Amino acid sequence: MFLQRLKLFFITVTVLGTIFLIYSIYNTYKFKTSDLNEKTQNRITQKTQYLQKLAYQKFGVKREIPVRVSNKMPSNLFGAATLSQSGEIVVFLNKKRFKESVDYMINDVLPHEYAHALMFVFGDLSRENGGHSLKWQNICKALEGKRCNRFVNHNDVIFGKTNIF
Repeated sequence: MFLQRLKLFFITVTVLGTIFLIYSIYNTYKFKTSDLNEKTQNRITQKTQYLQKLAYQKFGVKREIPVRVSNKMPSNLFGAATLSQSGEIVVFLNKKRFKESVDYMINDVLPHEYAHALMFVFGDLSRENGGHSLKWQNICKALEGKRCNRFVNHNDVIFGKTNIF
């Protein structure tokens, strides 16, 4: 009797584990092959428009800087601001990192990278402190960046990731 219950228990756990594994693989595949959901895309657009408004109010910059979400960035990067030889400035956000924390990407990474983009607009290509000079920090703070640090504080991301409610 005990052995049959134990056998039933292990079969049940194995079936539930397999279902969970298949569900997890499906969600990962779905995330990789589709765009971010509409709600997240709208939040990115709203935050970008707000940053453009702040850039104009605080620095007189009326330039639109496009923000693109990329699935091709290395996993260790959260975002990047780029300046092409033709003068085009683009902010890229790492799509893979949105899976960890949408709030962190929008409220922390986007203003951080937008501050780099404004440094390009001002013609400041300084590599001081890896591009995170005092001038950059002041711009980041003016854009209401929550954490204008050089590097990501992984505790901030983990807290956002574990907040399920």
